[in-house]
Amino acid sequence: MSGLIMAAQLLLGLSILVILHELGHFLAARAFGIKVEKFYLFFDAWGVKLFSFKKGDCEYGIGWLPLGGYVKIAGMIDESMDTEQMNQPAQPWEFRSKPAWQRLIVMLGGVIVNVVVGILIFWMLTFKYGETFIPNSSVQNGINPGSIGKEIGLQKGDKVIAINGNKVIRFDELISSKVLLGNTNLTVIRGERTLDIKVPENILNRISEPDMGIESFISRMPLLSTRIDSIVSGKAAEKAGLKKGDKITSVNGIPMKYDVDFRSIVPKYKGKTVDLGIDRGTEKLSVKVPVDTSGTVGIGFIATSQIKEETINYGLFASLPIGANQAWKVFSDNGKGIWKVLTGKIQANKAFSGPVEIARKVYGGEWVWSRFWASTGFISIALAFMNLLPIPALDGGHVVFLVVEMIKGKPLGDKFMERAQMVGFVLLLSLMVFVLGNDIFKAIMH
Repeated sequence: MSGLIMAAQLLLGLSILVILHELGHFLAARAFGIKVEKFYLFFDAWGVKLFSFKKGDCEYGIGWLPLGGYVKIAGMIDESMDTEQMNQPAQPWEFRSKPAWQRLIVMLGGVIVNVVVGILIFWMLTFKYGETFIPNSSVQNGINPGSIGKEIGLQKGDKVIAINGNKVIRFDELISSKVLLGNTNLTVIRGERTLDIKVPENILNRISEPDMGIESFISRMPLLSTRIDSIVSGKAAEKAGLKKGDKITSVNGIPMKYDVDFRSIVPKYKGKTVDLGIDRGTEKLSVKVPVDTSGTVGIGFIATSQIKEETINYGLFASLPIGANQAWKVFSDNGKGIWKVLTGKIQANKAFSGPVEIARKVYGGEWVWSRFWASTGFISIALAFMNLLPIPALDGGHVVFLVVEMIKGKPLGDKFMERAQMVGFVLLLSLMVFVLGNDIFKAIMH
């Protein structure tokens, strides 16, 4: 069922973004009197379509091949490769007859819409939900690093106070792009010492390996002490007389400092009885507690006294710059990521994700509307960035050619444009095969 939910969210989210992207091209073309012959969600490859109708001089429809969508603009060398039309004399309503600056706006229309949509989504989410986070200053027991975090020198209980010399305000900054994408230095307090720990530039290569992930670097949840916050009614802990507020100091003589220590050792005694060292006020007790077959005794450690989340709520207009900043962060992170791939700092198979990975990791297996819209906003900005790449067949490729035309003072030849478009198609098809194959490999390894 979760797989169907993932697929449905991906299909809905991408359909919304594709329609709006193509609408950007469509409206810009119509504004300059350019004829638009087709407006399709998905591709009607080989003329096969699921649905279509004609209104005015434009055909609207849904194709069978769910690899995006397109608008066919008259007099333009695009994915339709309509060379017959291009061999005819130019007409005043055609793309090629318009000034270069108008054609540039038409080509940027889809990207502009994607950026605006992304900002709008982040703006509305900020207005509705505000920002909820764990202040780093309230983290009493430090971090819980995973295997990769330990490899670079982090230890359980470290308190990270600065990233590249800048004070850490929110705990989740430790697993943000400012740490994972940069050549980052963490300032750490360990006991009485202050240390500098370097995060390698290729850290994402390790985190992206099968069975790794963010938790293998630093856990999203700070460490908790072993002070009991809740007792499950009817379970062994209640029957043994444990109370809320008790602090567990040992299990079978093994010292316990953090909740993760307790959670890791108790399951090893499934079906047996453990001897818990307890601090209760000034008393020091020894309590024997049976461990059930699932490896639990019926206690909880999460307490608001240990983790104090803060929520900042914003008014409608105050939410706008917050949302715009989130959109810019996604855009710039995509740029940094591509640069690291090009410079060999991150492997391409670790950096790029296709539809399977997007459905699994971005949308997830539960339909939560706040997450759906946050994910769609993220993808909208990512699509804007990808479409700006100077690859023929993408909007960015057309933009480059138009800028060259404006500098030269005359358009590039139709034959050159046709060949460039074909090269672009081959590059995009190769990239699609690569990311889809990479997705399948990751899914199998996972």
